[in-house]
Amino acid sequence: MRFRIPLTRRSILISGLVLGMAACAGTARAQQPLKVAAVHASPVENAWNSRLHDALRAAADEGIITYEFSEGVSATDYARALRDYAEKGNQLIVGEAYAIEREARQVARDYPDTAFLMGSSGEPQGDNFGVFGTWNHDAAYLAGMLAGALTRSGTVGSVGAMPIPEINMLINAFAAGVKEVRPDAKHQVSFIGTFFDPPKAREASFALIDSGADILFGERIGTADAARERGVRAVGSLTDYTSRYPDTVFANAVWNFRSILDAAVRDVNAGKTTGNNYTPFSLLKEGGNDIVYVKGVAPAEAEAAMEAKREAIKAGTFVTPITTTPPS
Repeated sequence: MRFRIPLTRRSILISGLVLGMAACAGTARAQQPLKVAAVHASPVENAWNSRLHDALRAAADEGIITYEFSEGVSATDYARALRDYAEKGNQLIVGEAYAIEREARQVARDYPDTAFLMGSSGEPQGDNFGVFGTWNHDAAYLAGMLAGALTRSGTVGSVGAMPIPEINMLINAFAAGVKEVRPDAKHQVSFIGTFFDPPKAREASFALIDSGADILFGERIGTADAARERGVRAVGSLTDYTSRYPDTVFANAVWNFRSILDAAVRDVNAGKTTGNNYTPFSLLKEGGNDIVYVKGVAPAEAEAAMEAKREAIKAGTFVTPITTTPPS
């Protein structure tokens, strides 16, 4: 015996089947990881690049993205590397445009269907060139408050790569935190002229110690090594150095790139423009940076004052000063 399904009912069933298949297809597409590449100018063990690399690897481990990268790419090869990854069909390319702004922006113009997320001091460009800055100045200010309470000589020092706005802002925020607690403190600064040269940062740190600094803010890798050798304390930047230097590094201004990455990935997946400034996702209140410190090193009252300031930053009742001029 055969049963005949009325035409209207068959139409409903077929429509429902088509819609169901479309929904399944949409779900499958949504679950496809985004194809992402990164071009690192320095080795990925460099503090700044390690934060990008770790966030990208974590997102890949979670199945949100696929990830491939190049490291130690020179400025002369950088645009070529960006083009190679765009030609391979990567949907999002992460990198740093500080030394090659014009070249990176030209690549983005040549590949309008590829999203670029670049560390940059400039503005976004078009629909596909997004920028971000390394804003861990909230945490640097908090670390400075602890340093101001700990310094015995009244002199602290900072070792930075070069006086570009993001680094100036970070070092100035550390100094401001120190002076909130110790207004008469002296702050000395040394720039090494490159983003990755641990021996050079070490030598610059020795010079600051010889000038009286008993606490060093290490914006560059190599600072904590000098501090450990000379028996002074240090503050780490970008990543947590306390386990590597347990008796030297007592606080870290940690930066979390993941909040920036997640925002850009959401925009690409949603088909939205990525020609945005993603820097605000670096703020402490967005989870983009925070202080990690060893409790009990600074006096209890200094820690309490710092934690109160941290809560004020999170609540928006205190805004960490942003000063991008070179520190004096």
